[in-house]
Formats: sequence, structure tokens, C-alpha cells
Amino acid sequence: MMPSVWTPEMPSVDIITLGCSKNLVDSEQLMRQFVANGYTVEHDPHKINGEIVVVNTCGFIGDAQEESINMILDLGEAKKKGKIGKLFVMGCLSERFLKDLENELPEVDRFYGKFNWKELLNDLGKSYYRELAADRVLTTPRHYAYLKIAEGCDKRCTYCVIPQIRGDYRSVPMEQLVAEAADLANQGVQELILVAQETTVYGRDLYGKKALPELLTRLGALEGLRWIRLLYCYPEEITGELMDVMASNPKICHYIDMPIQHCNDEILCRMGRRTSRQDIEEIIAALRKRMPDIAIRTTLICGFPGENQAQHEELLDFIRQMKFDRLGAFPYSRQEQTPAAEETKKLWADEVMELQQEVSAAKNETFIGKRLEAFVEGKVADEPVYIGRTYRDAPDVDGYVFISSERELVTGEFVEVDITGAYEYDLIGDLAE
Repeated sequence: MMPSVWTPEMPSVDIITLGCSKNLVDSEQLMRQFVANGYTVEHDPHKINGEIVVVNTCGFIGDAQEESINMILDLGEAKKKGKIGKLFVMGCLSERFLKDLENELPEVDRFYGKFNWKELLNDLGKSYYRELAADRVLTTPRHYAYLKIAEGCDKRCTYCVIPQIRGDYRSVPMEQLVAEAADLANQGVQELILVAQETTVYGRDLYGKKALPELLTRLGALEGLRWIRLLYCYPEEITGELMDVMASNPKICHYIDMPIQHCNDEILCRMGRRTSRQDIEEIIAALRKRMPDIAIRTTLICGFPGENQAQHEELLDFIRQMKFDRLGAFPYSRQEQTPAAEETKKLWADEVMELQQEVSAAKNETFIGKRLEAFVEGKVADEPVYIGRTYRDAPDVDGYVFISSERELVTGEFVEVDITGAYEYDLIGDLAE
């Protein structure tokens, strides 16, 4: 995978992003700074040939930490063989274990924390351009982009170390976000995906109230945008005002990512969550009443310390009753420096996902015979079939619609699709005439 020995003919930097979409935005902003300093930039882990390689790490759960460490070790070997120049590491893992990593991985030229990666430019004798702070080199397909509306988190869930890594909740000023979104729309972005550790409390620290409904209204007024999608919405923070804005603004997808983690009240309490099963059921009912076609995505933690078989069975029954459109389940991952730091229990996640396959397949079958709008994302090789996403599908985490079309389609094109079939997670359809 690695190219031949690196030669410094042209200043270049390779950025490798691991983890979440919020990390991706950080990488895109850093890439813009490198471009402003005369570098060429690459964002492909399979094309490493730069004078400088920067790894933006994830430190949230054990698997993500392991992925980050393995990537650093591989690049360290490549550096020893002269295939790359300098190796730098930034991001959440580096923020969390800075001293340990410095001691254990001397092949890295320097580690930077989550928020001091600007020092990297200074260390290289380059400038940090404050006027470009919100500018980015987009690494996503041209038709969609992530908009990070806040940093940090004020919640103190017992399984999560994010507040220790990213700090307290800090909203990005609304004017700055609207200007950034307008610039993205001018670049051809048609789908804006709002992300934060928690999007639903946006603005409370700046404006003394939840300002997400107002932000959505202002973003919905921008020309060029076709879809606005919400991720990471805590159920207890979803208000009637937010639901009304979602229901009334045609640009806002009837889609919500709402991580609940569990349904059992005792487990939720020990997780430090601020909802009960009844609360969750009521908010789901309210969302579906206002938007009958809404796609609800959630995530669950299986095997939380102390969880018993009866509580697991309760969770399975809950999934059958709620019929989530999208669902991810993860075995509990031990987090150091958190109150729930016990031996990781990798239990029940497979059983949850097997059940969700049945639920999802039944949901998808209800769309057969209907017409849906979709963005084209790519093409199946050697077949007149294209890959698309509907309003029900966030990039990288949800399903696709496979579109049969004799007409050539291009990535980013917005089309109508007549649904003819369904799989567990994906739909099949024909390009509408």
C-alpha cells in the first residue's frame, strides 16, 4: 500500500482521520490551513506519500483506540523505511493519553492534543490564518458536508469520557454557522448534516435558551441547500418547538439520530442518563405524530456493568415495540477515568442486531410501491445500477437505495426513485420517468 521512498520535490501533507464526523471537520479545517501555506493535501489512508503525515485520532472506545494505535505503528514503520517524512498525531486519543503516547511511540515527531493542533503549523514555521478558521477543504462528496455546531458536552454519562477530552459544551455563534453554511452552499453543497456531541442543546450557553430551532430556520432559508439533517439529538432535549420546525420546513429531513443507549430505568440511571423508558416512548410517539414518515435512528449499549438477562430481554421487547428505522448496538467498552470503569462485557449485541434486521426488513418493505427522492452516491461496476441515499439514510451509517437506470447518472444528482424491492437495510428501485 505504501509508495516508494518519499522525495521532497513538493511540500505535501497527508491527513488521516479516524473516528467521528466531528473529527473530520477538524481535519478539513487543518487541511485548509496547510493549503493556505502552500502545501498540497491528501485525505486518503491508502495514498500515503507526503512530506508530512498527520493522524487525527479517536479515543472514545477500545476498538477506536486500537485502530488509532495500529495506524500510528504502521506509519511509524513507513517512516523508518523512508517512505514518509515527518509523522504527527493529534485528536482525542492524543489529548487523553498525551504523556503515555510520547513515552511509548518515539517514532512520532510530536503529539498534539485535541485543541492545540494549531501549534503544528507554528512548529513547522507556518502561519495560522484566523480569517480562515471556518474554511475547509471538503473531503466528503461535493453534494454534502458536515456542519459542527458545538464542541464538548455538559452531560456526565458514566460510560463516556468525552467531557474529559473535549471539555464543557461550547456552541459556535449562530452568525458564524450561517455564514459557513452559506459558503458551503455556494460551493455546491446541497445536504448539510449538523453534528456536535449533542445538537439539541445548541445555543443554551450563548443565548440562555435552546436555539437549534432558530438555527434550523435560518439555515433553511439559504439558497442551494436541499436537505438539512440532524445527528446526535438527546431525547430529553427534544422540544415541541424543534419538532414543529422539523415538520414545517421542507428542507429539514424527517430523520433524527437519537441515541438512547438502553430502555431499562435502572440501567439508564446508572448510566447517568436523564431519561426513563416512559420519557423515551413519549418522545418517539410525539415525533411520529408530528411526522408520520420520520426515520428514527438510535444506538444502544449492550452489557453495561450489572445488566442482567431480564434487563436485556426488556431491551429486546422494547426494540420490537418501538420499531426503530435504524439502530446500532455496541458491546460496552470499558472507559478509564469514568465511574463505570469495569470489565468490558461483550454480550447481547449480536442478538440485538439480529432482531433489528427483522425490524428493518419489515420497515423497508412498506416502501415498496412508493416514490422517494435520493442523492446519487456512485455506481455499481459494470451494471446500469447506481447507489443512492434517501432522506432516511445518513452517510456511512445507514443504508442505500440501488437505482436501476439506463440513463447515465452522476454523483450528487438528485433523482426520484420508484421503490420495487427491499433488503434488511437497503432498498431497490427504478429511476422514475
